[in-house]
Amino acid sequence: MGYSFPAEWSQQRGVWLSWPRPEGISFPGRYHTIGPALAAIVREIALREEVHINVPNENWEHIVLRDLALFGGPDERSMRRVFFHHVKTNECWCRDHGPAFVTRTHRGKKHLAVVDWGFNAWGGKYPPYGDDDDVPTRVAEELGLPLFKPGIVMEGGAVEFNGKGTVLTTEQCLLNTNRNPGLSRARSERYLKEYYGQSHVCWLGDGIEGDDTDGHIDDLARFLDPRTIVVGVEDDPRDANSKVLKENLRRARLLKDQDGRAFDVVTVPMPGVVEIDSQRLPATYLNFLFINGAVLVPTFGHTNDRIALEILQKHVGGRGGVGRRVIGIDCRDLIWGLGAIHCLTQQMPRV
Repeated sequence: MGYSFPAEWSQQRGVWLSWPRPEGISFPGRYHTIGPALAAIVREIALREEVHINVPNENWEHIVLRDLALFGGPDERSMRRVFFHHVKTNECWCRDHGPAFVTRTHRGKKHLAVVDWGFNAWGGKYPPYGDDDDVPTRVAEELGLPLFKPGIVMEGGAVEFNGKGTVLTTEQCLLNTNRNPGLSRARSERYLKEYYGQSHVCWLGDGIEGDDTDGHIDDLARFLDPRTIVVGVEDDPRDANSKVLKENLRRARLLKDQDGRAFDVVTVPMPGVVEIDSQRLPATYLNFLFINGAVLVPTFGHTNDRIALEILQKHVGGRGGVGRRVIGIDCRDLIWGLGAIHCLTQQMPRV
């Protein structure tokens, strides 16, 4: 039907989030610490585009408004671009349970639709997840958009797009039997092509330590433009991530795009070992989010923060600084939930 999933750097109408709740399981014992990071994310997005927040009810609207004011969220003018939707969720990871917005141009007009992939909480790890699974349908109904249901499990953090027909993913996640038992690589590629409107699939291998998603691509490698992939690397051979990231880098350098051309591959360092209560967390600078005029990048109080931000700025800043501004957001508390900025958000294209 001509629909496809646009590159994240395409012009956006807004970004969707599902607000976390203290009774959820994502931030056990530390929900009280995440307010500043959430407020910073919403503030930076609302300066540039709409913010759409899923909450259970009107009471939660007031709680979120209170927290945004308390922790330095959007100012009064930017708050005009913040909208609440009474859509219940189990947890807050909108990248994975939220609507996958696809677009097309038909008879001179641009159209928006929603793909509602199945969601089973990363292989059934965290029941219940029924409310999360219903989110795309609820959003499509509220917005009056066409809805497509492929009938298989797929998470937004598992796929990355260059906007020209190539989707990048990992074997560890998409071929995992805890998602779609019996689904072959060939059939997985067919679903990716048909429901995301892509023509070519590229595969990397395994994910990083502490990642409970079984290797989501948005922790490992991302497109910076149609021809450039940025890959995380760990130079310390004693670190458990060193070997797997080296292998993914090797594979990335062998990949070809939809036209058969090799990609330009750049690297950013990892932030080392990030732990809370002796638990290794999936900290990575690759969990960034493109928004209009900026890229929001998680930071972790490590010396590599500055290096990663400078590398990304070099590649997204554009000539003469007319491109996007790279903005670091401290995610040392947020990463306790095993996710960061990209995991929390799902962009809605402008049509």
